[in-house]
Amino acid sequence: MKTPIHLLLLIFALAVQPAAQATKPTQYKGWKLLWSDEFNTDGKPDSTNWKFEHGFTRNEEFQWYQKDNAFCEKGCLVIEGRREKVLNPRFDSTSRDWKRNREYAEYTASSLNSAGLREFRYGRFEIRARIDTSMGLWPAIWTLGVKGRWPSNGEIDLMESYPINGKHHILANVACSASQPYKAKWDSQKIPLSHFLDKDPLWPSKFHLWRMDWDSTSIKLYLDDELLNETLLNDARNPDGISPFNQPHYLLLNLAIGGQNGGDPSKTKFPTRYEIDYVRVYQKK
Repeated sequence: MKTPIHLLLLIFALAVQPAAQATKPTQYKGWKLLWSDEFNTDGKPDSTNWKFEHGFTRNEEFQWYQKDNAFCEKGCLVIEGRREKVLNPRFDSTSRDWKRNREYAEYTASSLNSAGLREFRYGRFEIRARIDTSMGLWPAIWTLGVKGRWPSNGEIDLMESYPINGKHHILANVACSASQPYKAKWDSQKIPLSHFLDKDPLWPSKFHLWRMDWDSTSIKLYLDDELLNETLLNDARNPDGISPFNQPHYLLLNLAIGGQNGGDPSKTKFPTRYEIDYVRVYQKK
């Protein structure tokens, strides 16, 4: 059986695409580089920038979060998804809590965040990354506000990637609190992956630039300079009238597997790689 030509092209692109792009941060007129992590030192991520989540966390996801799945290699932060069994030390067969009534996790991955280490109020955020769009994988680049419980603290998703009705999408979202407690009000844009594949059939094999421009009036989310979503802060207020986007936020980089949105990973080939070339934060001069 012959391999389809588009698969051959994808295999070739993956083979020749460099792991990272060794570049100096872009100089933007009117902006200064406040902080960056270029991930240029092999080994564990810089502990002055990142901390880790552990175990089962949210959204009934399948993966067990652990440090071992995140490492820096050839100028990239790699978050590896693995199919491996991990015993849940909090297992309780009588519990109704999904975090406790699973005896094992069947997958592992990592979730990093900068809470208490690197927190920012407004700015231009740039994250260059390559994502795997295989079924069951749910990579994300996002922020959370430092004060308040979710969602009243505010959530910004520069990138989420998962299937909707069986077709892969790239999402750009902003969420604050709805009138019901612990319910979110979303401003969400869901763009089919086909929108990007029509422009470049090899899109999944390449690195792309996710950007957020955030100030006191709006949040603009871009992918490769294409505006995906714009939210006015006046439209993103909690029921008490306070906007959670006028406070500092911290960054999160994670790979989820399965769960409420990730899809079925059972036929996906593991291990998988979610690669982040750099994270850069600018603020206006």
